[in-house]
Amino acid sequence: MAKGWLKAIAANRELQSSIRIVGLVDVNADTARNLAAEFDIADAIIGSDLDAVLSETKPDLLFDIVVPAARRDVVATGFRHGCHVLSEKPMATSLAAGRELIRLAGEAGKIHAVVQNRRFISGVRRIHRFVESGAIGTLTGLHCDFFIGAHFGGFREEMDNVLLLDMAIHTFDAARFIAGKTPLAVYCHESNPRGSWYAHGAAANAIFELSDDVTFTYRGSWCAEGANTSWESQWRIIGTEGTLLWDGAESFQANKVAGEGFLRELLPIEVPEPADQAETHGHASVIADFVAAIRSGEKPETASDDNINSLAMVFAAIESARTRQRVTI
Repeated sequence: MAKGWLKAIAANRELQSSIRIVGLVDVNADTARNLAAEFDIADAIIGSDLDAVLSETKPDLLFDIVVPAARRDVVATGFRHGCHVLSEKPMATSLAAGRELIRLAGEAGKIHAVVQNRRFISGVRRIHRFVESGAIGTLTGLHCDFFIGAHFGGFREEMDNVLLLDMAIHTFDAARFIAGKTPLAVYCHESNPRGSWYAHGAAANAIFELSDDVTFTYRGSWCAEGANTSWESQWRIIGTEGTLLWDGAESFQANKVAGEGFLRELLPIEVPEPADQAETHGHASVIADFVAAIRSGEKPETASDDNINSLAMVFAAIESARTRQRVTI
């Protein structure tokens, strides 16, 4: 994952001019050395001890790209050294741990934000703007399908609740962003289908109740072979006057109804371009938003005290799946 962050910085002229990598830390220092060589980071301090490298380099920012189980200690160490911290998702392994990180950020007077990079893509920004315009009337439902047979190897195949915890949060967060609503409750059925190469929870079906009587449904699997959807999911967004379909890639189809009758005439509607193209470059846009927030003193869009609402959707879904009950959020 660290390569994705460094590629985003290397490919963005503004980030190149505003960020200097002064240290790289990995439990295997050779991995960090190889990364430094690959991205021509010649003068960075390399080490396997985060505390020691932070003491030596005294950076302004810490990019936390560790596995979820290590996140709490890494973020807390960053705050102790006076760093603003941008974390990989999920922001914590529990809601209590997430609230602790928010508290630690407040006590340190530093910004903590989460890389929800998939809300910073063109399609999600376009839909957010489209729904906000009222083009299909008042929003009533969002429905997402995510089916990908993904063979990662490594820690994901050993995780509990792997789909909900490691991937579904992207779709949940995008749904919350697009709808502009508050998640209230969820019922979720989670399974690990026959033939799954994951240890636990490779598939899930969830029904969320959002504020203002909006429903969000999610059907997903990371072990569904043969007909992959987009990584952004396939979306059906319904309003009181029409529907928007998005394949998760470049195809949008939006219609508004007109006239009278049993099945009414459909009038195609254009989906507007994003309000700001600079907000559509995934990791680069999240990092740029984070850097801009540090400079301006304003809160970044994916600040942890907001992102915890997306994390709450994940843990409520996990609790619902465990208890087989509707769970309030």
